[in-house]
Amino acid sequence: MKDIENNSTPVGWYGRGYLPHFDGGSITQFFTFRLFDSLPQSILDSWREQLEHCGQHEMEVVLQRRIEKYLDQNYGSCFLRDVRVAQIVQDSLIHFDHKRYNLHAWVVMPNHIHFLITPFEGNSLESIAHSIRSFTAHEANKLLNRRGQFWMHEPFDRYIRDADHFETVVAYIENNPVKARLCKNANEWKFSSAYWRIQMIEEES
Repeated sequence: MKDIENNSTPVGWYGRGYLPHFDGGSITQFFTFRLFDSLPQSILDSWREQLEHCGQHEMEVVLQRRIEKYLDQNYGSCFLRDVRVAQIVQDSLIHFDHKRYNLHAWVVMPNHIHFLITPFEGNSLESIAHSIRSFTAHEANKLLNRRGQFWMHEPFDRYIRDADHFETVVAYIENNPVKARLCKNANEWKFSSAYWRIQMIEEES
């Protein structure tokens, strides 16, 4: 996967559009990327208007809850249902594990992905997100014989506050397929850290 230039200086809270972002350097972060047609812009605009009176953190939390609930209904093209595309995305997440970040958990859903990473020093969140999004979009479009936007322009990210929050987010990520009624047990979903972990244990036994 092609890498891009890194910015080693944490920038704290910043915004690129509709969602707030926090870059705290080597602090564990929860990411969500969603496909371009998974959530109509009109709905997101409406939610944002409703939450204009809220503080930044409250807006972040409420927006994410609404987005996650909507995404789990599997609207849009759901290109990630194609196992070939899902494999490209999963492989891209694993590619820089122990190189640019520690990858703690992930799941590839039909129209979005979640992953939890701790960036290494000298690797900004923006550079990491850009490299993953750019590579996977290019490879998926090539595989699907299509052109144009693949991911929604703006990802969602949230920094992890403490150990309890970390465990909660890992459980949330790995149980997302169960919550969306795509499988009964988290470790049955092939494109996830829960499945990966079981496979590694079986290989070592």
